[in-house]
Amino acid sequence: MLCYIDGMERSIIIAPSVLSADFSDIRTALEDIRLSGTNWVHLDVMDGVFVPNITFGPKFISDIRPCSDLFFDTHLMIEEPVRFIEQFAKAGSDCITVHTEACEDIRETLDLIKSFGVECGLSIRPSTPVEEVEPYLDMVDLVLIMSVNPGFGGQELIPETLNKVKRLVEIRGDRDYFISIDGGVNASTITDVFSSGVDVAVAGSAFFSAKDKRSFVQKMSRGQGDLR
Repeated sequence: MLCYIDGMERSIIIAPSVLSADFSDIRTALEDIRLSGTNWVHLDVMDGVFVPNITFGPKFISDIRPCSDLFFDTHLMIEEPVRFIEQFAKAGSDCITVHTEACEDIRETLDLIKSFGVECGLSIRPSTPVEEVEPYLDMVDLVLIMSVNPGFGGQELIPETLNKVKRLVEIRGDRDYFISIDGGVNASTITDVFSSGVDVAVAGSAFFSAKDKRSFVQKMSRGQGDLR
């Protein structure tokens, strides 16, 4: 798992979501992410069943993998993801995150991800209590808290979801998992997001609409909301 951008003072990883990029010019989007100074890209995979939207599959990831050495953080919002873990692993994902609500056997799914030498993550919707992930914290590399209802970008962050982040920080101890948050992360919410203790913040429309993306990443990674 890649580490913080800065080791001298606390900073968080900003993971731009390509869901908000222009798919007709994805190479430029990936280059924009690289030049911004972050080293993660968030890949939202939706099947139209688990969430009310459809995005892309493993072929898209395998096609863009040769274009970038960024850390591919693949977020599977699909029913029974165990069926497709091998395809997404072989496509070039560095981390594969699945939802507790979508898995019939969570341990089996996480074990399968790890069997391909890929880091594994577990995610929950805003309505799912954080206790649902606690039995698996010794297995995962990342816990992803959805701070909006998954399916579409541009939604407002649900403030109560930050309490789940705080709980995961509180009980982490010496366990080695990153805490990520996804949804509604922008200049207006980053101070609260940062203060909650997250390690990774996914940003979609806020990143791609920023005129100076490098300044955006530098300030957001330190919890600074004033992006002027």
